[in-house]
Amino acid sequence: MKVLLLEPWFGGSHRAWAEGYVRHSAHRVELLTLPAQFWKWRMQGAAVSMARMVRERGTQTDIVLASGMMNVATFRALASCPAPLALYLHENQLAYPQNARQRHGWQYGFVNYISALAADRVFFNSAWHRDVFLEELPRMLRHFGDFNEEDSVESIGEKAGVLAPGMELRRHDRFRPSTQEGRKAPLILWNHRWDEDKNPPLFLDALQSLAADGVPFRVALAGANLRREPMEFEAARASLGDRIVQYGHVDDEEDYSRLLWSADYVVSAAWQDFFGMAVVEAMYCKCVPVLPQRLNYPHLVPPDLHTQCLYRRNRLAPLLLRHLNGQFEVDSDRLRAHVLQFDWEIQAPLMDRALEHLAGQA
Repeated sequence: MKVLLLEPWFGGSHRAWAEGYVRHSAHRVELLTLPAQFWKWRMQGAAVSMARMVRERGTQTDIVLASGMMNVATFRALASCPAPLALYLHENQLAYPQNARQRHGWQYGFVNYISALAADRVFFNSAWHRDVFLEELPRMLRHFGDFNEEDSVESIGEKAGVLAPGMELRRHDRFRPSTQEGRKAPLILWNHRWDEDKNPPLFLDALQSLAADGVPFRVALAGANLRREPMEFEAARASLGDRIVQYGHVDDEEDYSRLLWSADYVVSAAWQDFFGMAVVEAMYCKCVPVLPQRLNYPHLVPPDLHTQCLYRRNRLAPLLLRHLNGQFEVDSDRLRAHVLQFDWEIQAPLMDRALEHLAGQA
């Protein structure tokens, strides 16, 4: 089939997903993209630009696959493209925490809603994501005065499916060390954005508590930082001193892979994570996860390992201490095998079949 993939936010995990599907699909996938900037304008205006690009392109396609960073209803009205359209939601603005600076209310969540209504099929990157989206929709609709159209939620649920985002996990194998390093203090990895929705204060407070008790560990504070003054990270840098072996984002692919392989634990404290790609990458490289028992995280860990790997009520420090004290033995090879299901080698055929089925229905 000819698949036209529309990605209005061509950066970060969105770009990795789009390029990965182009490489691994059995179909001929053509990319149309816009730069990853001005996210609010992308959700509003990308549909107009994408529709123009499709009209100028002229050639026909069998199916359109669009990411959730644009208004699909507007696109379909303007594009004059009769092909069936599948919407892939990496995230949604209904369940995305708004900080005090944003205050945009339901505006962008409504774009996700109207896009899901206009699409022929809606794919979510996790079952948790699908469920929370369908749970939040009635709350948004009841917010308005009349004609709430709550029955439309059921129609979206009927065409909703789950497809995990494919990942280039095997690329990390090239940089796997051939020999074990000498014994050092355990290395704890933070490879998430340094933003509020990832809840860094809980993680950094846990580290400083463990350090005050004299517990031996090292820490790598990786992940992207778009903030001018990440004060809590600067404070941790001052207090943890030479325990910090990495401070700041690691741009080079080889250096990042080697960091993953050298770490013993990957930690999250997030309030928002619709899938958990950073955690999966680290688990593939044999890091033991220490994660909150919320969001999609329980689905990333085998159920019989939840006690060892998931904490409740923000009790990160006690669970991490039990690991550092050697009270748990977690089979990291088993965790690695568990997340291998998210490699593109497995996920691309699933995406192909889902799109083939949609095209066949049309």
